Amino acid sequence: MFDNLSDKLQRVFKNLRGEGKLTAENMDAALKEIRVALLEADVHFRVAKEFIAAVREKAMGEEVLTALSPSQQVVKIVRDEMVKMLGQHQARLRTANEPPTVYMVVGLQGSGKTTSTGKLARLLTKDKFTPMMVSVDVYRPAARKQLSVLARDLKIPIYEGTPEETKPLELARGARREAIQTGRNILMVDTAGRLHIDDDLMTELQQLKEQLNPTEILFVADAMTGQDAVKSADEFHKRLGITGIILTKMDGDARGGAALSIRSVTGQPLKFVGTGEKMDAMEPFHPDRVAERILGMGDMLSLIEKVQGSIDMKDAEKMQQKLLDNEFSLGDFRDQMKAVRKLGPLENILGMMPNIGGIKDLKNMKVDEKEITRLIAIVDSMTEKERQNHQMISGQRRRRIAKGSGTTVQEVNVLLKQYAEARKMMKSFSGLSGGAGFLGKKLAKLGLPGMPGGFGR
Repeated sequence: MFDNLSDKLQRVFKNLRGEGKLTAENMDAALKEIRVALLEADVHFRVAKEFIAAVREKAMGEEVLTALSPSQQVVKIVRDEMVKMLGQHQARLRTANEPPTVYMVVGLQGSGKTTSTGKLARLLTKDKFTPMMVSVDVYRPAARKQLSVLARDLKIPIYEGTPEETKPLELARGARREAIQTGRNILMVDTAGRLHIDDDLMTELQQLKEQLNPTEILFVADAMTGQDAVKSADEFHKRLGITGIILTKMDGDARGGAALSIRSVTGQPLKFVGTGEKMDAMEPFHPDRVAERILGMGDMLSLIEKVQGSIDMKDAEKMQQKLLDNEFSLGDFRDQMKAVRKLGPLENILGMMPNIGGIKDLKNMKVDEKEITRLIAIVDSMTEKERQNHQMISGQRRRRIAKGSGTTVQEVNVLLKQYAEARKMMKSFSGLSGGAGFLGKKLAKLGLPGMPGGFGR
């Protein structure tokens, strides 16, 4: 996510730091490079033009050009303008004065509406709400079946409707009645989509809007379609009045132009982003955190929130004590690999690390998820005594472990080496300064010893 843009912007700032002092000429050259980087990232041309104009006005001021560290001030200006472009503050979902609060989920066919409905319902459940879902897509039985399967997997109620309810408005009325009777305080309405915007679709959505009086109309856009997603969002807003945007498939979009443009073009906030296929792969959108991540500053708050939401704190305290007492065993090593896996794709986690110090190359690390499975299998094939004392694992024991885990002796040797490296890694984390040291302390406190070097390829 944003990898290409991030690399190019950091190269511009590095060149600025190499200048003896900032002048109108080298600032102008830097701004041209930033403009090209934004356009290559598929940012809307008008948004890129306004962004550069705003940065130029502030960066060319006398107080910046004569500052002790002018390049750092330019980075701050770019960061502040990027936050403004992305929406300034996190846009939270609103709720109705009287339940149930109705959220209408709209968008084109194939954008990920149904999956996003399930993901958002799951997030609301974690926030102590009691959602109910309904699909009013009477044209595609597969869509209603998909939402029904998601509801069952998530253990969230869904309104299936009666045989007589064959129209979207009838299903919507029945679902609202059911939500009131069963005490659900949120009603998620998954609407029909089309391959393109047409009058029939808009008429149906406008009727649903009048019938349900939704607190939020959330437009789901596919980030992979770039400026087509921005154009569709703008059209839906003009004809329906959307209140927020969910951008899906952000994990597959290396450019990020839709995310950077959609707020400025539509005037409506980006509220959530989908970062993967699993049901827990949806996150609230934080403009300041995203801007800092693009500029190589990392996303420490999101990383720590993700850790705190996935790790049992009692287990973390026990692990912290083991680390302090130098009692970190192979069994603990395996458990930590499983814990880190709960955080989601490891490349996403590494991408949240700041681009500084000894961890500046982490975002380029490629992770082989199959290797993690092999490492866990190897440790599972050991006896409890071997997990507690790795030094007793002789050549004969290594051959037995390899056979039991379906691996080779060489892979067992690699695991033991990585285990030793992981024990050392906590010491190196605690010695880092700045953001890296902060992260090391947080991860240590939460019981995460870091990731073994062999995950990288």
